[in-house]
Amino acid sequence: MKMFRFFPTTPVHMKRLIVLLAALVIADGLVTEFMVGNGFGREGNPFLEGFVGEKAFIILKIAGALLVALLLWDMYKRWPKLAVIGASGMAFCYSGLVLWNLCVPLFSS
Repeated sequence: MKMFRFFPTTPVHMKRLIVLLAALVIADGLVTEFMVGNGFGREGNPFLEGFVGEKAFIILKIAGALLVALLLWDMYKRWPKLAVIGASGMAFCYSGLVLWNLCVPLFSS
């Protein structure tokens, strides 16, 4: 397919995507902690909702980010194009999520 030529699949590119995605997941956790702690919102994930405000929340976010990074790297070894497209899509979604969370205080007052 011709659309795949727009997705570089070099190991360096994939490592950068994985680092970006892990950073976005951790940033989401930190922003969520701040927003919930200051009464601007709540955690949307029902599985993590009870952990917000505790150290376990950030630990779970970091552990989840590391697990996803390892799984994506393993996937990259077998199906590089699929892994790059998947990681790009997840990074795009998490970028939107973090941006949304940062904009909530602007529109909630």
